[in-house]
Amino acid sequence: MKQLPDLSFWKLWNISFGFFGVQIAYALQSANISRIFATLGADPHNLSYFWILPPLMGIIIQPIIGALSDKTWTRFGRRIPYLFVGAAVAVLVMCMLPNAGSFGLTVAGAMVFGLISLMFLDTSINVAMQPFKMMVGDMVNEKQKTTAYSIQSFLCNAGSLVGYLFPIIFTWMGIRNEAAKGVVPDSVIYSFYIGAAILIACVIYTVAKVKEMPPEVYNEYHALKDDVKEDEKSSNMIKLLANAPKAFWTIGLVQFFCWAAFMYMWTYTNGAIASSCWGTTDVKSAAYQDAGNWVGVLFAVQAIGSVVWAAVIPWLSKMTSRKFAYSLSLVLGGIGFISVMLFADKYLLFISYFLIGFAWAAMLAMPFTLLTNALQGYGHMGSYLGLFNGTICVPQIVAALVGGLLLSMVGGSQVMMLVLAGVLLIIGAACVFVIKDKKS
Repeated sequence: MKQLPDLSFWKLWNISFGFFGVQIAYALQSANISRIFATLGADPHNLSYFWILPPLMGIIIQPIIGALSDKTWTRFGRRIPYLFVGAAVAVLVMCMLPNAGSFGLTVAGAMVFGLISLMFLDTSINVAMQPFKMMVGDMVNEKQKTTAYSIQSFLCNAGSLVGYLFPIIFTWMGIRNEAAKGVVPDSVIYSFYIGAAILIACVIYTVAKVKEMPPEVYNEYHALKDDVKEDEKSSNMIKLLANAPKAFWTIGLVQFFCWAAFMYMWTYTNGAIASSCWGTTDVKSAAYQDAGNWVGVLFAVQAIGSVVWAAVIPWLSKMTSRKFAYSLSLVLGGIGFISVMLFADKYLLFISYFLIGFAWAAMLAMPFTLLTNALQGYGHMGSYLGLFNGTICVPQIVAALVGGLLLSMVGGSQVMMLVLAGVLLIIGAACVFVIKDKKS
């Protein structure tokens, strides 16, 4: 089997650059969904249920995209057609979702419109996001995968930084951060509009710059084990799961605790910060909307922490081991979550969210590095990566389903839900050492 050649930094960069735009869309969704639905009239104890749709769509769509793209060979590429179509749909939906309260609908009607828009938005983001991970698996050799996924992590967090800051930037520019009851403020609506424009521009750049390998060249670099050669054209999901390497499941165990933790961050940060720093739980108040803007700032601090730590992870992995770097990142993120209960000053929360960014950087890079190395020789790279998305989606669905119950158990304190997120991350850090790392 021929070895994939080393790629220049800029080729690695171009493979993932469109991820910058996709992540702006994802950041706008993750930072503003609870705010949007709370503004429309949702009860805090029901907020987690609105978060079921995104991972549910992910667990359905990503394996399908992975399996289909494994079999797709066109003049435009193998993964890129899905990337472009997903981005185009995302752009349309981003212009609709924040206007859910602006069409004169009843509260129930606005909720339904918002839910349908959210379903299509997350579906299209998933369609656009998955090809980037697959292209790294297709085109990058084992030696450069940590670097490639770290670049992807950097672009992901840079996009997050931009998306998170848009609402407060537009507020500073004089765009209204308040609106009539049940209507989303213009600062949020315009953020989605600009994010949509950047998304399509970044995806067009990647489409123009990246040329995927044709089938005959791909086969030269991706020799399969004898027991899967005859089955490469088949992608029976149950059979693939039965034959998955052990690393698929052990990494998935870590993923369960990590993604449940971040589900609670996305769901409850807005309410937690509004109550602890602004002293309000009134979603109709100007203070609540100010807290919503500050959540974007805190998530931006998290993204900065992720960018910084993404540069450290490759060095730390070489000096110690991938598993140690992974576990340490999660522990530091867990400490960040737990520290939220100590700070009532909105600026001190920068410390908490900067540390949380360390865990996020590891979650974006390490699982895919470990998994794609373990999958060498198994075939069906796209299908396996699509199935692996279940280890991201299932924990979020479980966390969303029990979120309201857990919130009641902690006396309705959304701050304590973030403390629980920290505990979950530390448990995930302990589980890292169960993973068997296949060295290059």
